[in-house]
Amino acid sequence: MRPRTLFLGTGDIAVPALASLLDHPEVQVVGLVCQPDKPVGRKQILTPPATKVLALEQGIPVFQPDRLRQNVDLIAGLKPDLIIVMAYGQIIPQSVLDLPRLGCWNLHASLLPRHRGAAPIQAAILAGDAESGITVMAVEAGLDSGPMLLHERTPLAPDETGHSLHDRLALLAAVALRKALPMILSGNPPVTLQDPAAVTHVGKLDRSHGVLDWAEPADVLARRIRAFDPWPGTSSTLPDGTVVKLFPPVNAAEVPTGCPLPGTLLHAGPDHLLFATGQGTLAVSEIQLAGARRMTVRDHLAGHPRLVGEQWGAAARLPENPAPPSP
Repeated sequence: MRPRTLFLGTGDIAVPALASLLDHPEVQVVGLVCQPDKPVGRKQILTPPATKVLALEQGIPVFQPDRLRQNVDLIAGLKPDLIIVMAYGQIIPQSVLDLPRLGCWNLHASLLPRHRGAAPIQAAILAGDAESGITVMAVEAGLDSGPMLLHERTPLAPDETGHSLHDRLALLAAVALRKALPMILSGNPPVTLQDPAAVTHVGKLDRSHGVLDWAEPADVLARRIRAFDPWPGTSSTLPDGTVVKLFPPVNAAEVPTGCPLPGTLLHAGPDHLLFATGQGTLAVSEIQLAGARRMTVRDHLAGHPRLVGEQWGAAARLPENPAPPSP
């Protein structure tokens, strides 16, 4: 009899892994547990998670408890032999972890023990890591601290963004899961303990993390802009306090800037704005003023001439941003 398998996952990144599980001939998917539908966009339209859409298309029962720990009987009633988790969005209580005889396994979007926590994709880019990947790990009470079954790796490109890495890791998670399932189903998977000395942690992101500090080195600012695209986005302010968002592509150079203060506009046009930073210069080619559309610097300068020597970065209100994709 095929093991009764339950998938816990909400974010878009989990869709390929769920699809792979649904196609696997050696397991029976008995349900999806995901977060409740949420309002999305300016019109706050109630929108189901992408995993829910896929599950319903495939005739799989969907459960959306507000609090998993208050619905343990619901999970127990499904009699899962195996639980697979990716980007679920809630802490899984021990009472649920104890249910499946084949264990509860998480697909984590980093190469553990590096980047435990809620924002591993952005963290890998921001840290300047050479690679990232998916770790298949046993879920335990600690945060991303369980024994590891395998790593599936991918190099990071020089122009890697949070968006591009998110999408690539989504596909890689499906590959990792298919490699891991035979070992999990054997009942004796060869796990490895995480090295405590190599552990790093990353917290949950919010909009405040995207407000640029021009005193940082140019290469750090460039990584921040790429890592935080699309969430939480990066922003600065014009001299009049207007909030402006900045987007990839960006280019950092270790060119001495002399006396200009960090955030000073050194050059404007035709295709980029060049800023002084704490170390080196940063060229930005796409921006968005508050209340306007995203545009190239060339298009922006056609209607909004900028003054060389003006300084960006005065404290101001934070920009509006869409809801983040799940890690």
